[in-house]
Amino acid sequence: MAVPKRRKSKSKVRTKRAHHAIGKPNLVPCSNCNSYKLPHRICPTCGFYKDRVVLEPKVKKAKEDN
Repeated sequence: MAVPKRRKSKSKVRTKRAHHAIGKPNLVPCSNCNSYKLPHRICPTCGFYKDRVVLEPKVKKAKEDN
């Protein structure tokens, strides 16, 4: 089994990990309601995907004061 001959220095390890950062998500506007969503996914606000309703959006009920 292959084993490294020398220990990797901190700078080599940190240089390698420089590209491991999480990038910002690629958001695109919805074609129906213009709210931002992830590409190739159902819009969470209106429920549209590719110009048709796939999912009925949940309607929030107003709180009643008792």
